[in-house]
Amino acid sequence: MQHRAGTIRRAHAVQPVTAVQHEYSLWWRRPEAEVLPTCDELGIGLVPYSPLGKGYLTGTIAQHTAFTAGDIRATIPRFDAEAREANQALVDLIGGIAARKDATPAQIALAWLLAQRPWIVPIPGTRRLSRLEENLGAAGVELTADDLREIAEATAKIEIHGDRYPEHLERMTNL
Repeated sequence: MQHRAGTIRRAHAVQPVTAVQHEYSLWWRRPEAEVLPTCDELGIGLVPYSPLGKGYLTGTIAQHTAFTAGDIRATIPRFDAEAREANQALVDLIGGIAARKDATPAQIALAWLLAQRPWIVPIPGTRRLSRLEENLGAAGVELTADDLREIAEATAKIEIHGDRYPEHLERMTNL
């Protein structure tokens, strides 16, 4: 795994790096092992893509959701019906906090990212103005130390099921 930190360090030595784009969310936390510490040490920002787990963390995708033709999620193992059912505990956690905060699950997932480091700026994708406005509302959601502790303790007990990508893409990214 040291190759990610090494790549960032080599690039930064050639030309100071301002930001690194990397997948990071409550559903994919591997960057915490080496990407975040390296960015922290070198003063580099992180721009997490897929901060809502390709929509899964919004709470709008159920076990029986059918994806339309051409929707990449139909090919991703984490979106198999069995994996969605197994991963529901994470969505339930986020949804419970959202209800207490008068927020949406998407806002909680984004607020969690914003609370991790001041130099993390997630880039959720959307095609709808209403979702953009919802996502922007995450900046106004304050997660307390108790909220963050609750999330940390609960997620430590939740095992995420299913690969992030189909096997041929997973081998390519290996991130």
